[in-house]
Formats: sequence, structure tokens, C-alpha cells
Amino acid sequence: MDRRQRKTRSAIFDAFTKLLSEKSYSNITVQEIIDEADISRSTFYSHFETKDELLREMSNDIFAHVFSDHPAKEKSHDFSRADYDLKEEITHILYHLQDNSRYLSRILSCESGEMFMRYFKEYLEKIFRDELKKIKTDIPTEYLLNHMVCDFAETVRWWMKNDKFSPEDISRFFFSATPFD
Repeated sequence: MDRRQRKTRSAIFDAFTKLLSEKSYSNITVQEIIDEADISRSTFYSHFETKDELLREMSNDIFAHVFSDHPAKEKSHDFSRADYDLKEEITHILYHLQDNSRYLSRILSCESGEMFMRYFKEYLEKIFRDELKKIKTDIPTEYLLNHMVCDFAETVRWWMKNDKFSPEDISRFFFSATPFD
């Protein structure tokens, strides 16, 4: 993607984020995104076929960074050390969700919440599957994987509604109820 395309994509993401801070996902139209981003309709559709695809790509951008194998030091947190364990990875994810909470709470509060959660769970499956390989248990791995992914996803949904806890608090709550040591 060239610089001009990245700039346009960023303008669309910024416009969508601004609109999400003002109204629910279901009440945002593509025309409003176009107007806010100050782009043409054809420019929007050259980047995204639908508003749902825009949500997926925005989610993927967040998740690609959050679930990166090589996290970098950031303004609100630093998980760039080499000894990155599952608890730190979960806390890192929570920091990113907190950093994006102004629009995530809106996304999660309407029909787009199920779409976002589906995308989120796809990413979570990989990290939990890798960790479950290290645990000896007679419980079927696929059951544990489903349980962990759904539990964490619902923990995040709950946290977005009850944002008085820190990412470290939520991570501690989550790990106190899991089979991970």
C-alpha cells in the first residue's frame, strides 16, 4: 500500500472512530463516513466494500499489532521485553482495548459487537491453543480452548461496561479462574 492509500485509509478509520464516539454503529451510514473523511464515494469503495468490512479491517489493524510476536514500547505500556508470557500478553491486549475503549464500547453495545467478538475470538484462539499445548489434562483441548476464548472475550465485554478496573486487574481476575499457572 502506498503512502497516499495509507493516508486515505487512516482518514477513513479516523472518521469512523469519531462517528463511533458520537453514535452507535448501526446508526452510522457510509455517507456519513465519506463526509467525515472528506473523500469521494468511489474512494471509500476502493478501500472497503461495506461498513462491515471497514469494521473488520479496523479490528484487524488493532489485532495485528496487539497479537504481534514482537511488541514495541508504547505510550501507555511497554511489553517489548523478550520474556513475554501469556499473562503479559493478555495484559498487553487489555491495554490496547482500553486505549481504544472510546469506540469499542459503542461497537460492543450493538449488533456490531457480535462481529467484533467473532474477529477477536479468531485471534484469541491462536494464543490460547499454543498455551493449552503445554498443559496436561484429561479435559478435551477443544473444550478448554472454547472455554478460554469465550471466557476472555466475555470478560472484555464486561470490562468495557465496567471500566473502573485496570488492565492488570482484569488480567488477574481472568487468570485466577483459569488452568494456567
